[in-house]
Amino acid sequence: MNSAKTFVILVLAGIAAFILMGSFYTVSEIEQVIITQFGKPVGAPRTTAGLKLKVPFIQVVNRIDKRILEWDGTPSDMPTKDKLYISVDIFARWRITDPMQYFLRLRDERTAKSRLDDILGSETRNAVAKHELIEIVRTTKDRVPLQDTTLVDLNKVVGTLVPIHKGRQLVEKEIFAAAAQKVRVFGIELLDIRFKRINYNESVRPKIYDRMVSERRQIAERFRSEGNGEAARILGNRERDLNKIQSEAYRRVEEIRGEADAKATEIYAQAYNQSREAVEFYEFTRTMEAYKSVIATNTTLILSTDSDLFKFLKGIAP
Repeated sequence: MNSAKTFVILVLAGIAAFILMGSFYTVSEIEQVIITQFGKPVGAPRTTAGLKLKVPFIQVVNRIDKRILEWDGTPSDMPTKDKLYISVDIFARWRITDPMQYFLRLRDERTAKSRLDDILGSETRNAVAKHELIEIVRTTKDRVPLQDTTLVDLNKVVGTLVPIHKGRQLVEKEIFAAAAQKVRVFGIELLDIRFKRINYNESVRPKIYDRMVSERRQIAERFRSEGNGEAARILGNRERDLNKIQSEAYRRVEEIRGEADAKATEIYAQAYNQSREAVEFYEFTRTMEAYKSVIATNTTLILSTDSDLFKFLKGIAP
């Protein structure tokens, strides 16, 4: 009899403990809770952390994250205002600010991201279609490029940027403002949205790259032609300067040689004008040097008898 009572007491205690355990639940700092009864929310959302109480078995705990969540879209092709198809990849950050509205309309995070895909993708497509590619690529409208007037292609200065009116940051703000208004009805606050990557469509990318390569080659050829012209100018200046230096050097050499000959003549004159015999000896030596210069092998001379050059030949013994 006592054993039966003990068993009954244990069973009742176990049932009571099970019921008691189903009556309590905890809420952490990173989540908020909505209690539903037969699928319908009961009471206000529990947003503070701690130990909470509910009706066991009937009420269900639905946990909703209250941290900042990320949304990463898939790259999609879309046309710009200037009819260029580009692949746009964007990302966003969001959080749940109205858990009751969020639960009634979306229920879970997977459904919420699906709605964000539709809304953010649509607003991005609308914004891209209203702006030219340069508006989406350029960061700000106040950016000033380095001017280089030496790169000229098709009568345009390469390196100057096309003027824009907004820039990528303002386009992102437009997408954010339009999308934030639409997701607010789901109890969601959109915190930020950014372009992750912008690229040309796969079908036109090879043509764009070929055109870029062609433009770079034209610029390279321009550099080569300008370099060859500058090299020819430098070589011409070098030849001119070299000829000038050589002519001035030759003129200076002749001046020095003339001065030396004049000085030598003056020295000879002072040496051989001291007496009549010295004059005759000088005349004789100069004549002998003249013979050495004008008489060679098989040389025939025709001289008159009163020639100064002949008088010493006349006196030579046979």
